[in-house]
Amino acid sequence: MTQNEEHLTIAPLTNVGLCVSAITSAMDRTHGLPGIVEMHGPSGWGKSVAAGHAAMRLDAYYVEVQSTWTRKYFLLAILEDMGIAPAKTIPELMRQIAEQMTLSQRPLIVDEAGLLLEKEGGAKLIKDLSEATQGTIMLIGEETLPALIGRWERLDGRVLEWVPAQPVSLPDARLLTKIYAPGLEVADDILETLVRLAEGSVRRVIVNLDRIHKEAAKTGWTKVSMKEWGDREFYTGKAPARRKRA
Repeated sequence: MTQNEEHLTIAPLTNVGLCVSAITSAMDRTHGLPGIVEMHGPSGWGKSVAAGHAAMRLDAYYVEVQSTWTRKYFLLAILEDMGIAPAKTIPELMRQIAEQMTLSQRPLIVDEAGLLLEKEGGAKLIKDLSEATQGTIMLIGEETLPALIGRWERLDGRVLEWVPAQPVSLPDARLLTKIYAPGLEVADDILETLVRLAEGSVRRVIVNLDRIHKEAAKTGWTKVSMKEWGDREFYTGKAPARRKRA
């Protein structure tokens, strides 16, 4: 993790606040209520950043599912984060995780959860973990996550709160400036342009702030507005149009 990424994980961006609030509410829920919460939204909107911050702030267990993972590998990854030597079978792994979550009272954050929920076995695994621990589990994924959860009725009924990720805002852009363009005064007219071009993506704002910072280092700017930026291009994340043949 780079120094900038470390700082970003503690920046109070909009989605960081939403993620922490949802997990905290679930941890403080009335006895008998379900303990699963979820956050969904487009790629690049800062959901993983929010998850990373929440994991640090709330001392949560954290795993990021990958497309090649089996159910057993998912459980092994959780136990690795817990620092527990794993047993051999899936039922034994489940028991180890359930015992540790019950004893520690720490939440579990599952990033890229959609990859796990594409198959019924993954959905049953989350449902079983929730029942066995009676703890708090946050599922994070892209826009299709609610629909994936909705396919499995026994899991869908255990979701306490659905949290749509929010698009990057002007206040978010101001916070990101301190991290990705330190020492540079970036005017609101540039930040408003970056937010508009980002179409919700925190990542695109970050890329542009890095470009602006590098340009400022070359030109000697200590502050920059659209006037100084002129006709220089911004990053939009879109592939360049195909050139027509002569």
